[in-house]
Amino acid sequence: MSRFDWAALLRCGVRQCGLRPAEFWVLTPVEFGVLIGADEAGPSMTRDGFAALMAAYPDAGTKGAGDG
Repeated sequence: MSRFDWAALLRCGVRQCGLRPAEFWVLTPVEFGVLIGADEAGPSMTRDGFAALMAAYPDAGTKGAGDG
């Protein structure tokens, strides 16, 4: 298992986002992601995209299929 690089995230928050360390540590992961642009990964999956995914990987024959 690899270690999570907290120091790199803190450097990013302080140097690139202009946060003070105390401000960095009270952010939620979602808030920090917004600050660094991680929320701009692209559009959400469309209904057609989801249908294609379900067709490619059907649940038929698995335990619990069709129960929910």
